[in-house]
Amino acid sequence: MAFESAKAMLGEVVVKQILRYLANEPEKNLVKILQWGETIAREPIHKQYARSWARLLADENNNWHKLVSRILKQASPNVRDKIGINFFVHAGILAPAYRARAEKKHGVHVPWAMLIDPTGRCNLRCKGCWAAEYDRTQDMDYATLDRVISEAEDLGIRFIVVSGGEPMVRKDDLISLAKKHDNSVFHVFTNGTLIDRDTAQHLADLGNITFAISIEGFEEQTDARRGKGVFNKVMQAMDNLREAGVIFGFSATYTRENTEVVGSDKFIDLMIDKGCALGWLFTYVPVGGGADLDYMATPDQRAFMYRQVNRWRSEKPIFVADFWNDGAAVGGCIAGGRNYFHINAAGEVEPCAFVHFANVNIKNTSLVEALKSPLFQAYQAAQPFNHNHLRPCPIIDNPEVLERLVTETGAYSTQKNGISASALCQSLYGYAGSWGKVADEIWMGKRALEEQKA
Repeated sequence: MAFESAKAMLGEVVVKQILRYLANEPEKNLVKILQWGETIAREPIHKQYARSWARLLADENNNWHKLVSRILKQASPNVRDKIGINFFVHAGILAPAYRARAEKKHGVHVPWAMLIDPTGRCNLRCKGCWAAEYDRTQDMDYATLDRVISEAEDLGIRFIVVSGGEPMVRKDDLISLAKKHDNSVFHVFTNGTLIDRDTAQHLADLGNITFAISIEGFEEQTDARRGKGVFNKVMQAMDNLREAGVIFGFSATYTRENTEVVGSDKFIDLMIDKGCALGWLFTYVPVGGGADLDYMATPDQRAFMYRQVNRWRSEKPIFVADFWNDGAAVGGCIAGGRNYFHINAAGEVEPCAFVHFANVNIKNTSLVEALKSPLFQAYQAAQPFNHNHLRPCPIIDNPEVLERLVTETGAYSTQKNGISASALCQSLYGYAGSWGKVADEIWMGKRALEEQKA
């Protein structure tokens, strides 16, 4: 432990100096750092990565060069140092050793990230909200939040994702937790309406909280789903965070009504102009309030988004990920404790934010025991759920799998309406089949192209 503490201190000093060196003249110094990294890298694959990125970032017109330069310039010195140290040193260099040791000790796979909800309360009522069928009066007590985050850190989980409800309803508790657990990165999904200038500055002073702000397109689409005036509040929140130097991005759910807008260059360019460093895309999953299959993006719309995101990655200075269409990048579904899991405000430990079934409640068990739950073990044994990673999801892409896993493990519904896995999954068989035909065609074409290049 003493050696790891010394390693952490040395890593922090080195990373801080590198970040400050980069911030002075990022356009010139980015390439120098990567060339240095190639020189000291031991593994051939790491040398190759450093060489490839050095080549990309040497081009001032390259979108990744522009993104990294913008982040380094836009982030306040405190945010830049804190996120850089926590992400690269604690979550990157040190955490894998902690996870490996914990896995050997406890006989359980330890994921990279944890998603936790401090509250079910929210100041908005959005159409099709994935969390609408939870008990919205629930708050997880501070002591439990603190304990679970501490247990996660001990296991080597240093990327803490926060959702709800609206997490900023409990702003003071969230800030207190981030301050106490200052070697972890907190990434908060928020509707943005409660982030004023003073709050943004306080967050910048803290340094280790980043944000994903929910938006549905432009004013017409956002206000239609989230309420009149919300779009303008989101724009103001982004301005507040950018001016304070806090790193943030957007989170958008694409549906049958807004896919072409969210997938437009006009929209992504607005997000870049507002200062977003990243964007998370979710396709609508009919699990929350007023679940509506007709609100789901069509297979053609989902394919459209796949093409747009892949094009943006070669053109736009922003990192955008689509949790469904990017299955190939992560080997399929990442839930069920494989790479992440979800704890809702009532304490129910779920495989995913959209899979509202559980075997255990964190209020009466440890995190280690929760990770050993029958549903999590069944998830990991069955992953990937499809050989085609464009069909990664056990809800909307392979509903027969989720129905089987929930039934076999005796998991219970965590929603107020107590919906059964059978009722949820069987309604999605038709959609899964329709998307499967489109996805298989894209997948076979992608594989054929890769084989030609090889």
